[in-house]
This record gives sequence, structure tokens and C-alpha cells, in this order.
Amino acid sequence: MTTAALAPAVLIASPAFAAGPDAPAVGNQSAPTTPDQAVPDQAVPDRTVPNQAVPNQAEEDRKTILAIIAHPMASEFMKEAGRKAIADGPKAMRKFIEVDQHDIRMDDYRIEILRLLPDAGPGLKAGINKVLSSGDDIEKLRHFYDVTQHELRGDDNNKVEISRLIDTGGTAVKEAGNKALQGTPADRAEFLKTGRHLAQAQDDLVELARIDEGWDGPILSEAISKLMNGSPTPAELRHFLEVTQHELRDQDNRVAIARTIDGGGPELIKAGRAALAGTPADRTQFLKTGQHEARAKDQAAKDKEKPATGKDGDGKVNEGKGNGTGTGTGGTTTSSGNTTATAQGHTGAPLATTGAGDHTTLIAGGAGTALVAGAGLLLAARMRRAGAEG
Repeated sequence: MTTAALAPAVLIASPAFAAGPDAPAVGNQSAPTTPDQAVPDQAVPDRTVPNQAVPNQAEEDRKTILAIIAHPMASEFMKEAGRKAIADGPKAMRKFIEVDQHDIRMDDYRIEILRLLPDAGPGLKAGINKVLSSGDDIEKLRHFYDVTQHELRGDDNNKVEISRLIDTGGTAVKEAGNKALQGTPADRAEFLKTGRHLAQAQDDLVELARIDEGWDGPILSEAISKLMNGSPTPAELRHFLEVTQHELRDQDNRVAIARTIDGGGPELIKAGRAALAGTPADRTQFLKTGQHEARAKDQAAKDKEKPATGKDGDGKVNEGKGNGTGTGTGGTTTSSGNTTATAQGHTGAPLATTGAGDHTTLIAGGAGTALVAGAGLLLAARMRRAGAEG
């Protein structure tokens, strides 16, 4: 059997490969990525040492071959060749021990390394091509199969994960991720361990500033200011953006709804109370569109009311015009005032222009539906202050 580098086509035709797909791997592995243990080459008597006792060389060789083929990492071809050597006699056994077992083990490693190709990433494929073209060095083959292949496979997986983070990350994550991809395997491992979290924290701080600028609710804005003025960890920033901000947005929405329905018409009050008793998404929807629909219903109901009427001196019906006043002689009915009714907030200004009714910077849904302790008191206090100021 040749010990030269084997091309895939040659390997397919080799006796070792002919053992078929059911032949166990070099280490009889359950998975090709599980490191195996090297099969130690069996020691043979040193014939150069004078007076070395070899009472029965053939029997010793037979025991040596049986130990080789009984090893868990012996391939089917190794077992077959060992049994054949025993059957062929002392000369064949000696050749198997001194030459054949080493050649077979070399080919076994090459075959097992080639079997890694179908699921290999770019880095592992390059490593396989390199080691198979490196010549007849069983120690290199063994080290590649036992150690290097796992390192290369891990680095390929790291590259895939970093690419995913770059696709979904912010500016800082993209910059740090691209730098890691251009670096060493150690750079990529370090990025996934710590660098990604530090870069994400930078992006999170930018996102918090953007949210604060576009949100007019006091509860969330105050919490963002407190967080950014402290020394938050990357994990605290992530939790705030993923969980806390939605809870605080909902609290701000509750305050806005209470201000919106204060002094409003029946339909507005009804819809607002339903939103307060509902989900965060219900409250968002009320502030976005529901309040305007309810106001329209209240206005439509007022438009159906008949205006005040009376008779003039000639007995004709005199309908209220202009400012709603009418005069006549005998049986005169006079009415005065503005016939246009507007839902008022506690400040005395129309709710449509208070800003609370136009609260459009909202979220659809969000985590947490209950107010934190004391939020109800805060709501009441804000309403009392607003009423006093009006």
C-alpha cells in the first residue's frame, strides 16, 4: 500500500475506502467532530539488541496484531488486514507489524479527514486541502483530525454568527464585527465573547437618545435621563430597551388618556375608560385614532339637537340665527349664546389642541400592563395640578 498523498479519486478506489460507509471512523466516532485518541503503534522486539529474548516470535506477533485490531479505533480494513496477516503466517505478520499497519493508519486518517468535507465551512475546507497535500506525515494528519479540525470548524461557525450580528446590528456592532472578520480566529472569538456586548451598548445609548428626543411623556423621559446619567452596564441597557421602555411608555399613555377624557363627551369618556381597562395596545390605539373617532360621535350627537325657536309679532316662527338671539312683540322668546359646543380639558382649552389628544408618538403593544407602585398617585397629582393651573 502506498503512503503517498491520496487524491479523493484514488481513495475511493482504495481497499480502506471499500469497507463502505458502515466502516467505523478512525476513532469509531459517533460524530466526526468528536476528538479521538491515537492508536499507539505496537512495539516490536528490537533485533539489533543482542541476546534479546524472543521465545516464540510468531506467537508474540500474533498477540500484537490481535491487540491492534481489537483497539476501538481500528478501522474495518485494519481488522481485515490483520486477520489476513495472521492467516498467512509469521512472515506476513511481521510485515503487517513493521509496515502495513502504519500505511493503513495513514490512509484511515486521510479517509476520515475527507469525510469532513461535506459539512465543512470555508476555513475547514482550506485546512483539509492543506493537510492532505502536506505529504506522508501521520502526526500532522492525527493532529489535524484530533485538534485542528475542531478549531477550524469553530472559527467557521464564529464567522457565520458575526455576519448575522452585522446584518442586524447598529453602527458600532457593524464596525466592530467587520474588524473581527478581518482579524484572527482569536479576534473573532473575543468579539463574540465580549466585544459584541460593548459595541451593542454604544448602539443602545444612541437609540435611547433618539427615543428621548421623540417622546413627550415625562415618565419615560425621566427614566432615560436617569439611566444615561448613571453608569449602566450593557445588560442594563439591553433590558431597558427590550422591557422597561415599553412599561414606561404605557404609563405615559395612561396619563395622556386620563388628561384627554377629563371633561370630554360621553363617547370620549366611554372609549377612554375602555382603553384604560384594556391592554397597552388598546391604549396606544385610543391615543392614535380612537379618541378622534369618539369625539366625532359626540359632535354628531350634538348636531342632532334642535336649535331654540320662538314666534315674532306676526305669529311666524322665528328660528335662532347668527348669535342665537330672537326678538318679537307679544309672546317673545329670546335666546342667546354660542351654539357651538367644544369638549374642554381641565385647562379650559379645546382638547384637540392640548397635545394630549394628539399623542402620536406611541408603541403598538409593549411589555407590562400594570402601573408600578405609586404611578396612580402620580397620575392624580398631575391632574390636580393641571386643574389648578386652569
